[in-house]
Amino acid sequence: MFHLGRLRKEMEVSVIIPCLNEEETIGACINKALTSFEVLGLEAEVIVVDNGSQDNSTEIAQKSGAKVIHQQAKGYGNAYLKGFSQAKGKFIIMADGDDTYNLLEIKPFIDKLREGYDFVIGSRFKGKILPGGMPWLNRYIGNPILTGFLNLFFQAHISDAHCGFRAITKDALERINLKAGGMEFASEMIIDVLREKLKIAQVPITYHPRKGRSKLKPISDAWRHMRFMLLYSPTYLFLLPGGFLFGLGLLVLLLLLFGSFSFAGHRFDVHAMVLASFSAILGFQILNLGLYSKTYAHLWGFQRQSSIEKFYKVFKLEKGIILGLSLFCLGFLVGVHIFYQWFKTGFGALNVLRLALFALTFMVIGIQTIFSSFFLSLMGLQRRKLD
Repeated sequence: MFHLGRLRKEMEVSVIIPCLNEEETIGACINKALTSFEVLGLEAEVIVVDNGSQDNSTEIAQKSGAKVIHQQAKGYGNAYLKGFSQAKGKFIIMADGDDTYNLLEIKPFIDKLREGYDFVIGSRFKGKILPGGMPWLNRYIGNPILTGFLNLFFQAHISDAHCGFRAITKDALERINLKAGGMEFASEMIIDVLREKLKIAQVPITYHPRKGRSKLKPISDAWRHMRFMLLYSPTYLFLLPGGFLFGLGLLVLLLLLFGSFSFAGHRFDVHAMVLASFSAILGFQILNLGLYSKTYAHLWGFQRQSSIEKFYKVFKLEKGIILGLSLFCLGFLVGVHIFYQWFKTGFGALNVLRLALFALTFMVIGIQTIFSSFFLSLMGLQRRKLD
């Protein structure tokens, strides 16, 4: 008689663990994950992504019951990208292989995903950091600063942005566009989740001291995160600094046009006007770079809902050319006036440095405006073509 076997349940959870020389702890991580599967009654798998280990990590992982895959390209992000491509579960749990994150605590993550959240991140600061778990520099300076910048730039409202204990649904993973190969991958994931307006939850966790040598490079890794966030946020990298320099420079330039003035007990004269001219020109150039960057980010999908769309509804090439020519002509006419005064003196000494700085500044900004308008128009054509 033919008997139907018990149908295998759909794979619900994939635990992915990147691994680089973790022979002291990888077995314990896998055993904790498997124990959680049994206690929770999960159809699940453990995937260990070996990133070039030279110890017995892979052998231990295989004997412990994990599926081991290899990623030749070095880097935290590359390891996870490889693991994601092999994962079968509809929920994916991420944790390091150094046993600092307790994989016996995956239930709160899975519960949140089952409730409908797309992305769940652990919080060591809302949970508990055991003695020796996190260096003082990371705990009180590095992590708070980087988390603060991420919250400021992207309105994340996350308490521990660099926690490696995370969970995400397979559907959400397919909606975001992860590319970073290094440690900045951790920031990229949160930024992409935010930009796709996915539903985020945080759960408190316990952070344990690691065994073995840490792979983190505090200064270079922090810079990689910071650099990535700045590149993904043209407003803070270009537009705000550029706007400040341009506005301040132009204000001081106009105030000094007809004579010196005093402020806060100090007298400012023509030397300050030279710096003001430099500030206005530099600031205007940085503003232009910000517009280029915002357009580029929108073109390639880095910014799904970008304010650059509003800019292009107002901006037209002809308007930019007219504005640039107007600014240039204003400076040029002042320059003609200076030349006429110089001619009248028989090309002798002429003390019109204030007017000369004003003319120079407006002529340069006018020319920048004209050529920037052409470049922005070209990028705008590409934007409409992609749309």
